[in-house]
This record gives sequence, structure tokens and C-alpha cells, in this order.
Amino acid sequence: MSADDHVLARDLAAEAGRRLVALRARGGEPDLLRKAGDRLGHEFLTEALAAARPGDVVLSEEGADNPARLSAGRVWIVDPLDGTREFGVAGRTDWAVHVALWERGPDAARGPDGIPGPDGTPGRLTAGAVALPAQDRVLSTAAPAAVPPPEPGAPLRIVVSRTRAPRFVRDVADLTGAELVPMGSAGAKVAAVVLGQADAYLHGGGFYEWDTAAPVAVARAAGLWASRIDTAPLRYNQPDLLMPDILVCRPVLLDMLVQAIREVTDAH
Repeated sequence: MSADDHVLARDLAAEAGRRLVALRARGGEPDLLRKAGDRLGHEFLTEALAAARPGDVVLSEEGADNPARLSAGRVWIVDPLDGTREFGVAGRTDWAVHVALWERGPDAARGPDGIPGPDGTPGRLTAGAVALPAQDRVLSTAAPAAVPPPEPGAPLRIVVSRTRAPRFVRDVADLTGAELVPMGSAGAKVAAVVLGQADAYLHGGGFYEWDTAAPVAVARAAGLWASRIDTAPLRYNQPDLLMPDILVCRPVLLDMLVQAIREVTDAH
């Protein structure tokens, strides 16, 4: 991985976002617009990565899974349009473009997710970018964000799924006195924590590697904690792409949130 990979992730996410904004501005039937957005983002990112990094493998939500990724040294994990539902709703800004790089090698063992892959060699996320095109913003590992300090006396804020917030998250909020902030894209949720608009992102019920790879890379670069809800590491470039849950938060909140999660999950 080089500095160029950070810049490439940032630039490709930004350009895909600009193209999606232009597509959205033309309007159209919402479901057709969503499908066109998925296709446009996927085609642009896969073609651009093939040209810029011809030796790398790409894992995209909108493409067929290439089994070569399981033995590849470098895998780009992309979600061409995260928050497709929100993209089709006029005025909503909580949709995103995700571009992340996962790399294999001995040095990866030092990373937070540097655990053995299918061939026994560790791998980890090394670069990433989350574009929020409707907000004219890109967060990336090329220039990690500085997370603003919490406002004194402000309540704990947890971002949750706008359409499928798990029951246990509501129970955690009740236990901790937190406010729940519904939002669309996983990238937009993690960005809210990075930008200080929320204090944590908590989700269970399952999603896929492309939903969280870039957001987690960006969050960690900003100094946030990111793991499974039981603090187990988040595994990427796995044979099974399903990820059960996630916790992203200010490190100072980790022990309190994990204790609350244990209490509510043990009670069910």
C-alpha cells in the first residue's frame, strides 16, 4: 500500500459521487433511478480500478464474486451506492459511495483486523474513502478527519438504521439514556460519528463486507473504535461475506456500551 492508494480511493469515491449527483438531478421514477445509480457507480468504479490497479481484485456489491480474491494480495471492496433507498428519495442526503482496500501480508498482523485469511496469511484494511455526494463531502484515509470533542452535557447519540433498527439497540438506548438518530447508509452513519454529529453506531441483524469496509477504514484512521458488538475483530475478504454486527464509537465510550450490550443481550 502506498500514499497513492489513499488518494486513489478518495478520488474514485468523489468522482463516482459526482456522477451519481448528476444522474439524480435528471430525475425519474425512483426505482429506475436506484437501479441506474447502482449500475453507474459499479461500472465506473470497476473500470477505473481495472485501469489504475490492473493486478488487483475488486469485490463490488453489484458484481459477481470473484473467487480469486481469496488468494489475492490486494482486494478493493466497494459499494458503488450505499443507501440506494435514500438515493431514490428527493432531498435525502444519507447515501454514500464506499471504496476500501484490503491487503494481505505479514505486516497486516499489526492491524486491528490483521487476522489470518483463508490461506493463513493475515490481511487488513489499509485505505478507504466514504463519499457523501449530496453533502459535498468525502472522508478518507488520505487525510484522516479529526473527531470533534463531545459537547459538555449533551446526551449520548447513537445512529441506527432508518428502516430496521434492531430491538437490542433500542434497549441499549433505554439503558444508557441515549438518543437514537435514524439514518440511511452505513457510510453516512459512520460519517456522523466521525464528524461529531453522533457518538456511536450500533447495528445487528447482518449486512455485507462492502457495507462497512470503507466506513471502518475511515473511522479507524480518525481514531474511533470499530469492532463486532462483543469487541471481536471485523473480518474482511472472507469466504462468507455476511457480517453479523458492528460497533463504531468514541473509544472513551467503549466499556460502557459493551457492558450495556451484554446486559440487554443476556436479558433476551
